[in-house]
Amino acid sequence: MSTINLGDANILTALDFEAIGTKVYPADVERFIDMVIEAIQDFDFTTCREPGQGLIHLPSAACDIVSAGVGHRTSNPNDYLVREHRDKVSLYLRRGLAAIPDKVAVVVYTIEAYLNDPDIKEEEAARVKKGGFTHMLVAVLASAGPSSPLTPGRFVSNLAGGNNEALHWTADEIRAKAKEIDEYAKTWCVVAD
Repeated sequence: MSTINLGDANILTALDFEAIGTKVYPADVERFIDMVIEAIQDFDFTTCREPGQGLIHLPSAACDIVSAGVGHRTSNPNDYLVREHRDKVSLYLRRGLAAIPDKVAVVVYTIEAYLNDPDIKEEEAARVKKGGFTHMLVAVLASAGPSSPLTPGRFVSNLAGGNNEALHWTADEIRAKAKEIDEYAKTWCVVAD
């Protein structure tokens, strides 16, 4: 089995002290990364709809070392924070209102898939190549209740050419995803520090 050299995508905030969405508790980052690497070793990236773009479910023990990335929407303006994320200012629910996670998954790309992603800029590609990574941790998704779909903004970005997998979606899939995202966003909100 080959050695895995896992890098962090430039958009990943889950390992930061202040995060948007899911957050790995700072004292547990090393344990979490070990879980991810073990899961990567057991995952077949050729089975992905877009080869190399994996959604990998972690064992339930991961729920104990992360804060969920979502919470129930409220009507109290004081429950929200204004934050800049991915060059856009938005409202986020305060981290203290995050739901208790019941599942954790990670988005991991092989280095080839990551470098072929349409959102990767030259500077990021150079950083990744210099690091000698074999895989990139793109996102950590700790959710509660129904499975968390893409955010509305990420969904539109993917449709506009921001993700290679979206090129494979049929019109019926797009409509179904849009309905699911709309319903989810009425109840759930991304959290932030």
